[in-house]
Amino acid sequence: MGFRLTPQDPSFFELFTASARQLVEGTSALTSLLGADTAERQAVLARMRDIESASDDVTHEVVRRVNGSFVTPFDRSDMHGLAVLLHQCVDLVGTAVDLLVLYRIDEVPPRVVKQVEHLGRMADVTAEAMPRLRTMKDLDGYWVEITRLENRVGKQNRKMLAELFDAKKPDVLTILKLKDVLAALAAAAAGIEQVALKVEAISVRES
Repeated sequence: MGFRLTPQDPSFFELFTASARQLVEGTSALTSLLGADTAERQAVLARMRDIESASDDVTHEVVRRVNGSFVTPFDRSDMHGLAVLLHQCVDLVGTAVDLLVLYRIDEVPPRVVKQVEHLGRMADVTAEAMPRLRTMKDLDGYWVEITRLENRVGKQNRKMLAELFDAKKPDVLTILKLKDVLAALAAAAAGIEQVALKVEAISVRES
């Protein structure tokens, strides 16, 4: 890691951790939709809106501090990029929440439930990793685990699609709805993996 002229601002690491915690909150909201009734789902949707708003605030604060700091913990473009990727993940999870509520999917298939569980674990692992950006140590297992989980989401996603189209009496409307939900879940998983890949790239450059 290169020589720093002035002390690093520890609040940057706290902000990245806070952003990842918003992702955890988002996947928690998504999980709470499973088996929820109509009234509960509207409450979850409102909660997700609050989470997205809080994520917006954290992202803007990172950008503001990056622009106003003479020295940053690592490259400015990397810091900006990581903040944006984390925020995009929250938005992608929010899209899945929106679709499940707006499409009124009352019975969530087991393979969709499994994908949501994997997303929750991905969010937890991401939040656990963010404080380690301070030292750039013990991060290898983080992106390996994220990639493993993303692959599991992808596998469940493809199997669910195959089952939908192989049904003897397919319900076209249900297929279309679930296809959109599956796409949202896959995008969220891919987004979280992009965060891990960004951290890996930063780690390589800063080592």
